[in-house]
Amino acid sequence: MDGRDILAAGETPTGPTALRYAEARIDDVDPLRSIAERLGAGPFSLVLLFVSSEAPFDNLIAASRDLWSGARVVACSTAGEIGAEGYTDGHIIAAGFPREDFAATCLSVEDLSNLDVRPLIDRVVTTQIDLSQAHAEMEHGFGFLLIDGLCLREDVVTAAIAPALGSTPLFGGSAGDGTAFENTRIALDGRVLQDAAVLCLVRTRFRVKVFSVDHIRPTEHRMVVTGADPARRRVKSINAEPAAREYGRITGLDPDEMGPFAFAAHPVVVRLGGSHHVRAIQRVTDEGELVFFSAIDEGMVLSVAEPADIAAHLDASLQRLSDPQPPAAILSCDCLLRRIEADQRQAGRAISDILSRHGVRGFSTYGEQIGSLHVNHTMTGVALYSTEEPSC
Repeated sequence: MDGRDILAAGETPTGPTALRYAEARIDDVDPLRSIAERLGAGPFSLVLLFVSSEAPFDNLIAASRDLWSGARVVACSTAGEIGAEGYTDGHIIAAGFPREDFAATCLSVEDLSNLDVRPLIDRVVTTQIDLSQAHAEMEHGFGFLLIDGLCLREDVVTAAIAPALGSTPLFGGSAGDGTAFENTRIALDGRVLQDAAVLCLVRTRFRVKVFSVDHIRPTEHRMVVTGADPARRRVKSINAEPAAREYGRITGLDPDEMGPFAFAAHPVVVRLGGSHHVRAIQRVTDEGELVFFSAIDEGMVLSVAEPADIAAHLDASLQRLSDPQPPAAILSCDCLLRRIEADQRQAGRAISDILSRHGVRGFSTYGEQIGSLHVNHTMTGVALYSTEEPSC
């Protein structure tokens, strides 16, 4: 028996939660059936499945069609999972939203390569109004976006959806494929989608706080993108020099040794809306160009950044979410680069302990969404709070 079996469904080491959780290894005989049994009978308005990239995604999605009658079932492939014991791999993590406390509807956004933004905005506005009117007794809400992590369209999609939601906060994550970056998957109600996104609109009796956490701080070392291919998120030149070579000169890295660990240790940020946000580098091409996870363009000023202590920063951030009342649940999208950095700094166990102690569930992503922004090297999420006033 392991730690996942010791806990009853819907509980963390600190007590009952707003959501119902379950998880299973992908090599279990019937992992989805195990998850359904651990989640309990429901009924649920929404079930989220975060599925290891090592799993046979299409087969699992086909098997999910008859498990949660009446619920919307949304799934994505991951770059790692966050379960009861923190960071894990080779698992399926499930979060069930009980119908008595949550109402949800989901929109698929397909063919992102040829997205027409205006109809999408109209669909979001209409669906949001309909959901709010149908469940007026549920005063709080949020939007949760899952999107193809290789579509290169996250910026366009979030920029369209967030304003359409008005005062309803939005967060989300980009589906992953481990560290392969080859094939990311999304699913809605038994349909597997690619080049697509799924927007979940949720109303709830629980108070809602959507949050964003990053431990990256800019330095005075700046560089200007002087040549770029924005459609492919490629930077050709920095400061009028070949991009990888100039980035290496500024950071002290050898271009021939650049990879995920180096990029995680030497992030770059851009200033947007009064705050700095990471523009993470994915890889170096054979031509010496830098491929980014997020939107990039000529004229953009990037600052080299330094990471603070990732474990201490995360613990302090999650502690602030508990002041004065601990959340009843935390659902999170955590960048793969944070996980890589944690491993590099031998902080993976400490991070897992922190995530477990605070009852966080979710997955490791190829990018995160917060409001109208697509960001990297960040944890975004939602904390749900009981409507009861905290005791003094």
